[in-house]
Amino acid sequence: MAELVPGLTGECRWTVTDDLTAAQIGSGLVAVFSTPMLVGLMESAAVDALKNALEPGLTSVGTRIDVKHLAATPVGLQVRATATLKEVDGRRLIFEIEAWDDVEKIGEATHERFIVNLQRFEARAAQKHTSQDRPPGA
Repeated sequence: MAELVPGLTGECRWTVTDDLTAAQIGSGLVAVFSTPMLVGLMESAAVDALKNALEPGLTSVGTRIDVKHLAATPVGLQVRATATLKEVDGRRLIFEIEAWDDVEKIGEATHERFIVNLQRFEARAAQKHTSQDRPPGA
């Protein structure tokens, strides 16, 4: 298991296909790599950085991302994101992320994740099914 310290890095690579485009997912009308998918690529890189760093039973969840989508990427090109852990503050983790396609830098972001107990997190989320019968705020 790796130590959870600044400098930890992770990477994610995808090939842009039609189903990853703005036109296909409804975030725009153009057939280029969509911003929501760029966010997913970036989060996946951060998750990759943590794959061997968390104790069994723990995971991380994304809570904030400040993204700049800098350039369009057409279908067929490969995109990759590299996440670097910059800050550890208890359970709060801050990543700096950059993304490129085969030609140029396409994005950058600051991303916050929190370490959570997987079992407790899933149980709490599942409780929402039983609370659907209650009025909001009850």
